[in-house]
Amino acid sequence: MSVKYIPVQWNKNKWWYDGFMLAGVVGFLWVFLYVTPEILSHERPINPQIHNARAFGACAFFMMTIILCIGPLARLDKRFLPLLYNRRHFGVMTAAVALTHFSYVLNWYFAFSGTNKYEALLFSNTSYGQLVGFPFEAFGIFALLCLLILAATSHDFWLKFLTAPVWKRIHYLIYFAYAAVVAHVSLGVLQDQQNHLFTVVFVASAFTVAGLHLLAFLHERKAGDPDAVPDTDGWVQVCHAKDIPEARAKIAVLPSGDRVAVFRLEDKLSAVSNACAHQNGPLGEGKVIRCLITCPWHGFQYDIRSGRSPAPFTEKIPTYNLAVRDGVVLVNPKANPPGTYVEPVEV
Repeated sequence: MSVKYIPVQWNKNKWWYDGFMLAGVVGFLWVFLYVTPEILSHERPINPQIHNARAFGACAFFMMTIILCIGPLARLDKRFLPLLYNRRHFGVMTAAVALTHFSYVLNWYFAFSGTNKYEALLFSNTSYGQLVGFPFEAFGIFALLCLLILAATSHDFWLKFLTAPVWKRIHYLIYFAYAAVVAHVSLGVLQDQQNHLFTVVFVASAFTVAGLHLLAFLHERKAGDPDAVPDTDGWVQVCHAKDIPEARAKIAVLPSGDRVAVFRLEDKLSAVSNACAHQNGPLGEGKVIRCLITCPWHGFQYDIRSGRSPAPFTEKIPTYNLAVRDGVVLVNPKANPPGTYVEPVEV
């Protein structure tokens, strides 16, 4: 491998996470197929293959809805953070469900075509200049390609190889994929319904995603976190010292764009980079035990006073100088070299 990569082993939390997720998918498909088949009623009866395709398609849509709700929920309430840490597993399973939906559609609607089924899928309807009858399949194909790209690059090696900023930008594709799925469903199955219960649920889901992101934005803007305000002498105002919980941190964004995590332990403050040296995990969301902060992603630890991992490990992260003026915590935006000891500041 062309980069230093440290594999992360599975743990009990990951197995439980994936177990509940798989059970949820199975439960959704069972309810869709056998408990409430009348939710999707059509002008013409549909056969089992089409019903299966729509079951997997609906499941993929609601899985994407949940994925996009986890982020803003975690920003509004930290109790949702455990759902955030393994969200990539959720994304990979969503891609698998969406691919199953695609397979059902391709092998039923286009398997008996006189031309190649992939050519038939792409060119059987080219009415792009009209709304009614628009080839909604194009949106579905685009969304599926996005999900497959995200699934293929979800492994931790790609996060390390591409670097966190590039990897994060690639994974913003989930928003474009979700918008494409909304268009795909709106121009497709919703135009063929008589019972509009699914329409109501579908619209409510899309508005829930948009509403939660708006609430999270307003919440952070009101709280002043992470948008820190520069002080007059160039130092950056983080928050009031009393607002930092014991053994926890407040996170602020510096003018350079880097994030700093200010920890409180026994009424003393220390500041380190918020990015774990392993794979840029959010250190500020972890808890301090005996001066060691544990990364919530993969368990790497650092001394909050020096940014050094305990022996025999050698990882280091930058530290920052702090000051407290009139109860307000200020941080020097210029980072110290990784592993530099900084004496904690008393509150």
